[in-house]
Amino acid sequence: MTGRREPQNAKAVPARCCLTLPNPSPAGRRGPLTLALTVIGSGALLLLGRLLLQQRPLPTPDTPALDLERIRRWDPDPERRREAGLLLLPASSSEDPSDQRRLLRGQGWGPGPLAAVALKRAALAREAQGLAATLQWRELLERFPMAPPSADALYALGREDPPQRLELLRRFPAHPAALAAALELGPQASQRQQGALHLARWGPRWPGADARLRQICAKPATALSAVQRGTLAAGLARVGDGRRALSCLGSTRGEPPQELEIGRALLRGGPSEARAGAARLLALSRERSQRPEALEAVRLLAQTPAPTVTPAELSELPEPLRLSAPAQARLVLDAGGDWRPVLQRWPRDPASWDLQWDLTRAALLKGEAEQALALLEALPATALPPPLAARHLFWRGMAQRQLGQPSAARRSWDAVLRRLPWSYYAWRSRVQLGEQPELRLRAAGPIALAAEPWQPLNSGQPDLDRLWRLALHLEAWEQWRQERPSATLTSPEELMLEGRLRQGVGDDWTGLGQLEQASLRWTGGDCQAKLPLERALLPIRHGEAFSTAAARHGLDPTLLLAVARQESRFTPGVGSVAGAIGLLQLMPATAAELAGGVVSKDQLREPAFNAELGAAYLNQMLALWKDNPFLAIASYNAGPGAVADWQDGRLQASPELWVEAIPYPETRLYVKKVLGNLWGYQERPRRSC
Repeated sequence: MTGRREPQNAKAVPARCCLTLPNPSPAGRRGPLTLALTVIGSGALLLLGRLLLQQRPLPTPDTPALDLERIRRWDPDPERRREAGLLLLPASSSEDPSDQRRLLRGQGWGPGPLAAVALKRAALAREAQGLAATLQWRELLERFPMAPPSADALYALGREDPPQRLELLRRFPAHPAALAAALELGPQASQRQQGALHLARWGPRWPGADARLRQICAKPATALSAVQRGTLAAGLARVGDGRRALSCLGSTRGEPPQELEIGRALLRGGPSEARAGAARLLALSRERSQRPEALEAVRLLAQTPAPTVTPAELSELPEPLRLSAPAQARLVLDAGGDWRPVLQRWPRDPASWDLQWDLTRAALLKGEAEQALALLEALPATALPPPLAARHLFWRGMAQRQLGQPSAARRSWDAVLRRLPWSYYAWRSRVQLGEQPELRLRAAGPIALAAEPWQPLNSGQPDLDRLWRLALHLEAWEQWRQERPSATLTSPEELMLEGRLRQGVGDDWTGLGQLEQASLRWTGGDCQAKLPLERALLPIRHGEAFSTAAARHGLDPTLLLAVARQESRFTPGVGSVAGAIGLLQLMPATAAELAGGVVSKDQLREPAFNAELGAAYLNQMLALWKDNPFLAIASYNAGPGAVADWQDGRLQASPELWVEAIPYPETRLYVKKVLGNLWGYQERPRRSC
C-alpha cells in the first residue's frame, strides 16, 4: 500500500478541532495591562491638567498689565488669551486705534458673545483710523443678528442705507445706538416726529431728547393724535419737566401710567404746578381706582403736605384707596388719631415706617422718651430696611438711656454697628458707647483718593458677569437693556444690579438714585449680603480734582467727596432748580465771590474748578463755626445766617437731637446724609461686617 508514512520516532499527537494559542508568559501578560494603564493615566493627567487650568484665577481689571500680556501671548487656553486681550484694550477706540486693532486681530472666532464684542470693537477701531469697516459690520450682523453689538452695525450701515436705521429702532429699541439714531432721524418732519416718539418711549433722558420732545410737542393740536401727545408728555415728565408735559398734553388726559408720571413731575415744581399735579393724581385715583397706578398716586398724595393736598381730599377718595396704608397713615398724622391699628395692619408698608418715624421724632423733640420708645417698639427693626433700621435702633437706645435702661441702650447701639457700621447712626452710636471715633475734617497735607478694588457683579447671569469682569461695561449695559427694554424694576436686587451697571457707563446720577432705592427697599438679609450695595453707594469719583482742591485749603478730601455725593451724585453738569451748578452745587453769585470775578456756567461744570471753589467755601464754613461739623454742613445747605438762628443748648448736649430740630426738612436730611457719607468714606478701608 502506498501512502504517506509517519516518521519512526514521531510522537502521537491527539487530534484537535481548533487552533490553540500557546499560553502567554507573565511578561507577555503585562504588555496589554501596561498599555491600558498608560492610556488611563494619560487621560487622568489631561483631565487633572484641565481642571487645574480651570481653577486658575480669572483675569479681571485688577490683573497687572504685564500678567495680562503674558496670558494673551502664552496661555494654552484661547478663551483666556482673548479675555486678556480685551482687558488690555484702551478705554476708548479713539485713544489708540492701532493698538486696539492689534489686540483684536483674529479674536472674532467662535459663536459666543465675546466674538460679537470683538468684531464690534475691531470695526470701531478701523473707523477711528479713518478706514472703511463695512465688511466688518456686515460680518457682525450676519453672524450675530440679535446680539446687542449688532445694533452698532445697523447704526453704522445706516449711514449709507437709511432703512437699516429703521430696522435698528425695531430690533433694538432701547439700545444707545437706537436712541442716537432716533435723535438723528430727519430731515422730514414725519421722520423727526417718529424719532421723538421713539425717544419718549425708550429714552427721554438721552442727551438732546428733551429738546426734541419739546419741539415736536409745540406742533399744532391737529398735527398729533391724543395718543401721541400722551406719549410725548409722559417722556417730558420722566425728565422732570412737568410744566411742558402738561402743556404738551393740553386739555386731554393721558393713560393712567402717563397721568401718574405727569402728576409726579408736577408735584416737584412750584406751588401752582404742585397743585395742578395733585389735581391730576386725585382725578386718577377717583376715576381709575382699580388700576395699580391709583394706589401709587395715593402714596404720592399722602406724602404731599397741606395746603397742596388736604386731609379732606384724602377722605373723599374711593373706599379701597381711602382705607389704604398711605391714606390712613396721613390721616392719623394730621388728625392725631390712634397710630397702632395702622402699624399693626401694615407693618411692612413704607407708609407705616414714615408714620412711626414722624411720630417718634415729635415725641423725642418734646422729651417724651416713654412715648418714643412705645412707638419704636411697635415695629421691630428687623422689618425695616438697613438705613431705617439703623435710625430706629439708635433712637431706641437714646430713649432707653433716658428711661434708666443703660444696658438695653448699649445693646441697641451695638445692634446699629452690626447692622450698618458705616452709617451716620453708626458714628453716633460709637459716640454714645463712650468711644471717640475720629471724624476728620482737615488734613495737614495732600491725601490721594484711591478707588476701591474691582468688585464682581454677581448678577447670576454668566454672560453679563463675564462682560463686567472684562471691564466691558458698555456692552454689559447694552445686554441688560436688550433683555429688559421696558421692564419696571421692583426688587432691590434688580435696582442694585441696574444701578451698578449704570455706574459702569458713567451714569452716577441715575445709578446712585437706583442704589438708594434698593437700600430703602431691602428688608431682611444680613450685613454681608448688602455689602456690595454699600460699597457701590459710596464710590470715589474725580479723585485727583478733590485731592488737589482739599490739599490747597487744608481739608480732608473725603469731606469734598461726602458733599459732592449728596449735592450732585458726582455729575458735573447737573443744575438745581435754584440755579446751583456742578459737583458741589455752587450758586453763580457765591462762585463769583469766591473766585473774585465773574464765573461762567461752563467753568462751574469743570470738576477741578468747581472743586476748588467748593473747597474754599467749605473751609470758610468750618472756620466760621470752629470746625463744628454739624454747623458747617448745615450752613453749606441752608446758609450761615439761618443756622445762626438755630443754635440752642441741644447742640452741645445732644447734637443728634439738634439735627432733628432743624426746621428745614431738606437741611435736616442733608446734614445726616453728608456726615454719614463722610463717616462711610473714612471707614472705607475698614468697611466690613
